[in-house]
Amino acid sequence: MTAFPHRLPDQPIFYPVLSEDYAVKIARDWNVPASGSGYVTRFEVKSSYLAAYAVQEAGGRAHLEYWIPAEEMDAFNAAIIGKIEVIREFR
Repeated sequence: MTAFPHRLPDQPIFYPVLSEDYAVKIARDWNVPASGSGYVTRFEVKSSYLAAYAVQEAGGRAHLEYWIPAEEMDAFNAAIIGKIEVIREFR
């Protein structure tokens, strides 16, 4: 996979997180109960693209993420270097 899908109408923000531990918590503890499955992905993004965004703290120092507006997903996807890997799956 080389790009993320566009957001749904009720998803105005894309939240890529900065640590695998935080991604596991979201996938396992939030996504599985809400939808039956959760996935952790690994990918790289050009630092020149991310420089336009501040890192956000979402409820604790270990919960760091970027807030990418849904209308900017094409630009975000264009800044991905290489492939998006699924590294963990929860059901």
